[in-house]
Amino acid sequence: MPAIDRVAVIGGGAIGTTLAGDLATRDVDVTLFERESVASGASGRAAGICYDAYTERRDIAIAGRAIERFREFADSFRPVPYVLLAREGDREQASAIESLAERMQGRGVDVDLVDGATLGWEFPALVTDDVERAAVARNAGVLDPESFTETMAERAREAGATVQTGTEATLADPRTVRAGGTSERFDAVVVAAGPSTKQIVAEVGVDLALECYRAQALVTRLDIDVPTVFDATNHYYLRPRGSGILLGDGVDIDVGPDDDHGEADAAFVESGREHLDTALGVEASVERAWSGLCTATPDRDPLVGPVEAGLFVATGWHGHGLMRAPAVAERLATQVLGGDGIPGFEPTRFAGDEQFEPVEGVSLDDS
Repeated sequence: MPAIDRVAVIGGGAIGTTLAGDLATRDVDVTLFERESVASGASGRAAGICYDAYTERRDIAIAGRAIERFREFADSFRPVPYVLLAREGDREQASAIESLAERMQGRGVDVDLVDGATLGWEFPALVTDDVERAAVARNAGVLDPESFTETMAERAREAGATVQTGTEATLADPRTVRAGGTSERFDAVVVAAGPSTKQIVAEVGVDLALECYRAQALVTRLDIDVPTVFDATNHYYLRPRGSGILLGDGVDIDVGPDDDHGEADAAFVESGREHLDTALGVEASVERAWSGLCTATPDRDPLVGPVEAGLFVATGWHGHGLMRAPAVAERLATQVLGGDGIPGFEPTRFAGDEQFEPVEGVSLDDS
């Protein structure tokens, strides 16, 4: 393989900025192109949840390494347990949680399977009198997505990378980037531009099995000590966020890459208030609510790796991009320089013309 001395990264989210820094620290000449500002897309609107509560060894290893790097680089990271729960009458989800927890334990994940009473004893702010089954993952935490992404961009700059914001980049060919009225050839190009990734690589004849969906979140000022929670019965999640609570659900699968304008629906905000009452037994006023686009693939695993000689992509996260970013970027940097990628994430495992609908909402299948 020819030497890789100059690399372009398109996309200033968590993956792109971390990758730019990882390459620059390996003495690669890196230029990152971001259409707007760092973290202005999906990364800046992410929930900021991270955990290793997966059942596949590959995913556990990636998540564990990501948490290690969050602890190293993210000043905003703080350990917070991750709770999966099912409520009374929902035996299907309760059984799923039991099965998941047992599989995780069998693969070394630090997770406890508990009943509602035990959960309530550990986390008294939660409403648990109707919880049938819960799993508590210990190696988990929360962080501020925007500040982490900005920190990674600054790390990349300090390592010698050029970070060009307010610069839209397109491809003239797999290794030639058009930006700012000029064209520049690189040894390799990585497109990590969220939903726009599909459009960008399509310009050079590459089709990706990638679809978009719209997720929504809100924050409210509630000074309550809570873990991160995914309620599998009512299909919402919440996490502590500064002096408040962030809650998310509300997914619209009938969208395209340019359809989101950042506004949450009134119906979502109202259901969010109801969910907070279910989870915490309190009424809360909403401080802010927003929406963002996520990317999906037919098998729920991302597309990470080469699609043409010298052209790589990193997309299709199903809402798990930020929490995997430090580990995936590290592995992708190695792959760009000629090393191994991540088995099962190869973008060429699909023809690119597959017809599918993203799975709606957060699911225990994500674990």
